Amino acid sequence: MTATDRSTELISAAAQAAADKLAHDIIAYDVSDVLAITDAFLLASAPNDRQVKAIVDEIEERLLKELGAKPVRREGERDGRWVLLDFVDIVVHVQHSEERVFYALERLWKDCPQLDLPEDAKATHGKARAHAEEHDDDGEYEHAAERGGNEGAR
Repeated sequence: MTATDRSTELISAAAQAAADKLAHDIIAYDVSDVLAITDAFLLASAPNDRQVKAIVDEIEERLLKELGAKPVRREGERDGRWVLLDFVDIVVHVQHSEERVFYALERLWKDCPQLDLPEDAKATHGKARAHAEEHDDDGEYEHAAERGGNEGAR
């Protein structure tokens, strides 16, 4: 079984919205073979809480406006460190960069096929590491990478 056309359409629109709000390391997985509750996951991150919220708002607004999709559940908004949007067909995770490294969701889904994304979203790969190095956050990114073991952060 593979993700439906509707799911890939939602993933593509969400990925583009995230890229437009300067999300880092956008990636999507087809989880339809291993999960019965959804077809696909979209992961994105940002270096601060405010940007996490802006990305989430843009994804939600874009999917409603362009595809008529509203999330059935929105979790984690208060802290702005990890927000989950559940659209039933897809689940979107927008995480603060530190949470992204620490929880390393990519490791959980690495055996699932990646979904093709718009070019703007593909261009975000490696942005979190570049941002951390550019801002040299007292080694916070590297410490988080050591705790989470995210291969992409090293």
